[in-house]
Amino acid sequence: MTGPATSPLPAWTGSPVTRPIMQYKTPWPLERSRRWTLYTPLLNVNNHSLTSTNLWDASIFTRTKRSPWRAVAVYTGMETKMALNYQSKSQKRSAVEKSMNAFLVVYLCILISKAVINTVLKYAWQWSPDRDEPWYNHRTENERQRHVVIRAFTDFLAFMVLFNYIIPVSMYVTVEMQKFLGSYFITWDEEMFDEELGEGALVNTSDLNEELGQVEYVFTDKTGTLTENNMEFIECCVDGNVYVPHAICNGQILSAASSIDMIDSSPGGYRREHEDLFFRALCLCHTVQVKEEETVDGIKRGIHQGKPTSFYISSSPDEVALVEGMKRLGYTYLRLKDNYMEILNKDDEIERFELLHVLNFDSVRRRMSVIVKSSSGDRLLFCKGADSSIFPRVVSGKVEQVKARVEQNAIEGLRTLCVAYRKLSESEYQEACHHLNEAKLALQDREQRLAQAYDIIERDFVLLGATAVEDRLQEKAADTIESLHKAGMKVWVLTGDKMETAAATCYASKLFRRSTQILELTKKRTEEQSLHDVLFELNRTVLRQRSISGLSVDCLDFGLIIDGATFSAVLKSNQDGAGSGNYREIFLEICRNCSAVLCCRMAPLQKAQIVKLIKASKEHPITLAIGDGANDVSMILEAHVGIGIMGKEGRQAARNSDYAIPKFKHLKKMLLVHGHYYYIRIAELVQYFFYKNVCFIFPQFLYQFFCGFSQQPLYDTAYLTLYNISFTSLPILLYSLVEQHVTIDKLKRDPSLYRDIAKNSLLRWPVFLYWTCLGVFDAVIFFFGAYFLFDNTTFTSNGQLMTTNTQMMFGNWTFGTLVFTVLVFTVTLKLALDTHHWTWINHFVIWGSLLFYVIFSLLWGGIIWPFLNYQRMYYVFMQMLSSGPAWLSIILLITVSLLPDVIKKVLCRAMCPTATERAQDDEKLSLACAAESTPLSSHRSYKGPSADSSHLQRRAAETLSLRGSDPLPQKLLVRLADAGGAADLCSLSPYMLRLSGEGFAYYAPGPETSV
Repeated sequence: MTGPATSPLPAWTGSPVTRPIMQYKTPWPLERSRRWTLYTPLLNVNNHSLTSTNLWDASIFTRTKRSPWRAVAVYTGMETKMALNYQSKSQKRSAVEKSMNAFLVVYLCILISKAVINTVLKYAWQWSPDRDEPWYNHRTENERQRHVVIRAFTDFLAFMVLFNYIIPVSMYVTVEMQKFLGSYFITWDEEMFDEELGEGALVNTSDLNEELGQVEYVFTDKTGTLTENNMEFIECCVDGNVYVPHAICNGQILSAASSIDMIDSSPGGYRREHEDLFFRALCLCHTVQVKEEETVDGIKRGIHQGKPTSFYISSSPDEVALVEGMKRLGYTYLRLKDNYMEILNKDDEIERFELLHVLNFDSVRRRMSVIVKSSSGDRLLFCKGADSSIFPRVVSGKVEQVKARVEQNAIEGLRTLCVAYRKLSESEYQEACHHLNEAKLALQDREQRLAQAYDIIERDFVLLGATAVEDRLQEKAADTIESLHKAGMKVWVLTGDKMETAAATCYASKLFRRSTQILELTKKRTEEQSLHDVLFELNRTVLRQRSISGLSVDCLDFGLIIDGATFSAVLKSNQDGAGSGNYREIFLEICRNCSAVLCCRMAPLQKAQIVKLIKASKEHPITLAIGDGANDVSMILEAHVGIGIMGKEGRQAARNSDYAIPKFKHLKKMLLVHGHYYYIRIAELVQYFFYKNVCFIFPQFLYQFFCGFSQQPLYDTAYLTLYNISFTSLPILLYSLVEQHVTIDKLKRDPSLYRDIAKNSLLRWPVFLYWTCLGVFDAVIFFFGAYFLFDNTTFTSNGQLMTTNTQMMFGNWTFGTLVFTVLVFTVTLKLALDTHHWTWINHFVIWGSLLFYVIFSLLWGGIIWPFLNYQRMYYVFMQMLSSGPAWLSIILLITVSLLPDVIKKVLCRAMCPTATERAQDDEKLSLACAAESTPLSSHRSYKGPSADSSHLQRRAAETLSLRGSDPLPQKLLVRLADAGGAADLCSLSPYMLRLSGEGFAYYAPGPETSV
């Protein structure tokens, strides 16, 4: 077949056997092509499919332009494998954003209610004839003839405009600025910079910063995330004989390795043949490439002692480790040249094998195979893969010995692979070629037909042996998981490894403790019992333990292990919807009672299904997924927060994630420090904005009761405009960027502080109502405090209205200015009271904002502005400040407004302090102790435990004599005498010790006792 082209193809001059036949779907998608390629057919085969294995890049065409071949336009649209596997990113919205929108709806209802109430009251007030047309506001003839409904609707809109400032539009602008600017703190964090990679943390989206402080479930990959993905070949087992070479690590041979260590002597005869086949299988069954000197990620590879040498590269670190392991055992893979694979055996002889077919690895089969032809003409099928996919297809070999070794290695946490082979006769080979070619040429369901062909070919194996590769745990991975547990998060490990290997890693990373009671929900168990019986038995075990212990779920230490096959059965039963077969809720109930869950033998799609299942549970927890490879992308996209590891499996996970970090250990600081700060800051920002807008607009609502509901504004236009833009915007923005209510070190040392902010605790409805009521209370104080100040007024000789008690010029703008002045100072000082971490920039912004308001008011009311048609604020502010009682009123009203919030905080901290408040008290006490010990440090500089410091503290313990009634236990004296370091003097809280000359004094609750 030929497709449309701009010019006819040249006549074929070669053999008719090798003439290419191109098949494609119609219509020919030439206009949608993205890339030009060359098609190079294999010899002696009639038809070929255009796949990635026989397509050349267009750059090659430029170097072979004399060739009679023409380019082919290959469709690279939505039918490509990449596009079919792509999962579009869903819009992720944080819990804070959802709370903001809910609060906004409440305030919108308040706005409408205010407008309706004022409209109704206006017409009720004007119902009396003498109030219908005030002398200062005569209506025109058109207004008289307008229908009452239209007039009411117009007044309603006027009140909506008057009160619209209660809607904090500027809050959304400030929140976006806070998120954008705050995201740089992660990028700038030097502790999250990795020297080896030369990269730090990356922020791909700033919309989810605060969500880092709300995580309840952490779903993590194992290989490359918890482990280094830096494979080291440990041993191989051939027919029960174990071979252990020296350490080899991803192509780097340790200098100490000079010979081969083997457990058991080398076999002979039949066993020697199996040994050679095993080593050849590992040298041939792979996709490793041999490269010369090359610069990879800024590091030159392939140079040994200053001389260029070859090295191995592959998409899988396991394959590189295996090929390097075979090199240490005497079989070296040399190259793939002209479709021939060359290896150097231990007799230094080069063996050439023709590569006939490659049956690529996939996550469903969990194995890969190659069909090669030896120099003697034998066609061999070599296969390697997971034990669960190899053992069922084996018909001969020492299965029990190899299986026992595999299980032992898995228990030790090693990654295992089994190796098998099959000799193909001529007819079997032709049949295999027929199945493969038929599947590859299929235009429909090609992947399914290839899987069926692989299943037919890969069977009747002879087992050769197994390999063991170690993937070391990442630095501080165990500490990170332990900290996440203390912070109240549940950690799930999702991996494709076998159960024993994954379980050993979980124990090493402290996901499981030795005291953890392991619950197994695996295929092996469901084969012995029905899924129904296993689920209900596990559920009864969990519930019985809870009832016996009487502890909460968080205090129980259960661990669940589930494999992919059983998880599929659970999901399938839920989809079937058959009464007793709906096991989804039972499974979720078991998981809720487990502090950690291990999911092994998981396909990439199943990882995303697990995350989606937890997200959709009735608690709707916040989930986080972290991984390093392309197989983790679907899980990362599904979770509320996705984090990618910059690992050795490419950058797919990092590019598709919300955040990217170099190592798993950096997750601890990202959640416990950055996430904690982000949530605290933005929660205060949101509540503060609603609070200050209530304080701002509620006096305007009260003022309408005193101005005949005439829509008269209480504040000047400049104040209305600049309140949210200039007077109160910078302090809260800076607070949301630099506030640290607890120090960074304290947050890292005490992960339990993370629990204080869990489940959106600072943006719940009770907290929101408290802030709103506080704003209403302050607004009432502002308005009526100023109102009673102007209670008694008289007219002066020049017609001005003066207050009799303050002798201050009275008027609408003076009254509004006084209220606005108290308002600005109160909301700013409220933020200052909430600030725990003071820096020079805090002082500059907070006091600078207040100073800016005063200066602006003086200029706005002290100068005649020629571009204004009115000068209603002229001299108002200065006239107000010229009155002493006005100053007193401002100070008094600010104090009364702030007093309830201060009293509430003092009482709550004294009666029921939170963990965060206790941590703050501990820090203050530590600072006080450090201040007390300063005179001692000035006499003797302490550099660590020494003879002088030990002698000093023992002398202190000997000198200190206490009465029997004193509350300081004797064991604390022993601790003081044995411990080293002046800091221990402060560790005896609440007792403080002071050194004065030759004697010590301690201060305990109660009367002072000097010694």
